[in-house]
Amino acid sequence: MKLSYLKHSFKLILFLISVSAFSQHELKNKVVDFVNLLPIENASVYVQNTTIGTVTNADGKFVLLVPEEMAKDTLVISSIGFKSYKVPVDEFDNSFEVFLEEDVATLEEVVLNATPRPKTGDSIVLRALERLDRNFPSQAYLQKGFLRHKERNKKQFKWLIESAITVYDDTTYVNGETDNLKINVDEVRKSYDLRDVDSLFAYSTYLKYNANVNLKPKNLRRDTIKTSSLVKAIKWNDTRVNGLEGLFKGKLNLVRNSKSPDALFGKDVLSTHKFRLDTILVDNERKIYKIQIDKSREYVGLDTEGIFNEGYNAKGWIYIYWDNFAIKKIEYDLVAASPAQKTRSKRLFDTQTNHKLVISYMEYQDKMYPNYIYYETPKLVNVGLKNDQNLTEEEQERYNKEERFYYTVQEILFTEIILDEEKLSQVNTANWDPDIFAKKPYHKLFWDSYNTLLESEEDEQLIKDLTKRSSLYNKN
Repeated sequence: MKLSYLKHSFKLILFLISVSAFSQHELKNKVVDFVNLLPIENASVYVQNTTIGTVTNADGKFVLLVPEEMAKDTLVISSIGFKSYKVPVDEFDNSFEVFLEEDVATLEEVVLNATPRPKTGDSIVLRALERLDRNFPSQAYLQKGFLRHKERNKKQFKWLIESAITVYDDTTYVNGETDNLKINVDEVRKSYDLRDVDSLFAYSTYLKYNANVNLKPKNLRRDTIKTSSLVKAIKWNDTRVNGLEGLFKGKLNLVRNSKSPDALFGKDVLSTHKFRLDTILVDNERKIYKIQIDKSREYVGLDTEGIFNEGYNAKGWIYIYWDNFAIKKIEYDLVAASPAQKTRSKRLFDTQTNHKLVISYMEYQDKMYPNYIYYETPKLVNVGLKNDQNLTEEEQERYNKEERFYYTVQEILFTEIILDEEKLSQVNTANWDPDIFAKKPYHKLFWDSYNTLLESEEDEQLIKDLTKRSSLYNKN
């Protein structure tokens, strides 16, 4: 009886989802720069005064599903430094590209006519950090989002996960808390893993932290280790290095835990960062500071357990609204700077930029909520040569260089903000599972009505190739 009821309920839920899918407007197009006709990446596409929106991909393209009841609402397409494009949802034309014109406010126009206020990059950023508790949410909230997690070598995708997630934040970040955040993986639509199970690097790290056995990878032999043990070690390392909790609670979040002494933008931020005011742009008819992030007198370190993550210089940009000092967007790179980190990064990863982070925020009811997160880092793997391979020195070098590390990319698009007290009251009774690596059943009807990130043309081709190889792999 109970099983029958559950099946009936699930079918009803899917039916409601399918009805919703058919009563939506599908808006899709490409956003380009009016002057040079180049695509505009990460442009915001959203329904005004709502949390329904997306961002454009590397090709400037987007797809957005808008409920029928919002047909008369205003669609806004905006990007920092450009005039916004606005049109009623039901009047948007999918057949014509959207052209945005440049919109810049000069420093002289703004600074010379302003009342006393911060005028340097350092002082503007410090003011923004002081106002985090005012500009960020002051009440608990839920966010629905879409996650794309991918790993590739220099030629192809090795791993892809696409998930719908829910994030709960009780906003006590203002005190530097980290245990107040919950994450759940709701649905998974793609989950491919074609990585070679040969990671002695992950296995040695696993032994160190879980069995108190300190062995270097060079002292391990692949033929003496069970494949199941290697898989277990790899999954453990995946969660440790690339788990969602680490992304949201870790130091690279930059802003969330700003009051914590361990945060990058926390206490004595000017010792590790220098901020230089570049210009003042316009974002959706509001003036916004464009500030360069540069190195200061000390190195930046991430203090990652089990990983040498020290000795970096910060590079990038931070965008802060003129009127309320709210942070709109951060583009942040960590570049190897100390002699030890330069040597390590070159030898292991063939790159000096070890971390790339982009965070943009959406304004809703006068508060700034996370909108889009992009995080990229090289991750060392140890997929060395098999014992039965006889390769020339040239072939061996080529193989190792291509397979020595993966580029790991995590993208999150937040699609909905929930402030309803009844739904928030149910948080403590729900079972939260942040494991993005666990496979789940695929529900097509769910995904038909869920906003996702549109793949770039390059990613789309790589995903097709990965799908094809995955099918062959599963048959063998």
